[in-house]
Amino acid sequence: MIYGVGIDLVKIERIKEVTEKWGKRFLERVFTENEISYCYEKKNPYLSLAVRFAAKEALIKAIGSEIPVSLTDIEVVNYGNGKPSIKVHGKLKQFLESKNIHDIHLSLSHEKEYGVASVVLESG
Repeated sequence: MIYGVGIDLVKIERIKEVTEKWGKRFLERVFTENEISYCYEKKNPYLSLAVRFAAKEALIKAIGSEIPVSLTDIEVVNYGNGKPSIKVHGKLKQFLESKNIHDIHLSLSHEKEYGVASVVLESG
């Protein structure tokens, strides 16, 4: 059963500007160490940062306003085949378990100026 759906669109240049202005302070507030490392292995880290930010926002939209969420409790990971997925930590993990949400489906894409993420939460 579908518990929630969320989508978010992010302007890649916005993430680049914020990262250049605030640097490590911004990155560590929003992303996990693994996410930062993964993105900075890429030729253009801002594409990967932008879609990860969009994924976090899409997940928050999918759960609604039921609980406050720390962005670092949401971690976008990639399997060996490149498929993105979301790992949750902390209070968010406890919340999803309490709602019997067992699958988080994630799709990411970027094109020129924008990155987009879509999340579907499955329960039951």
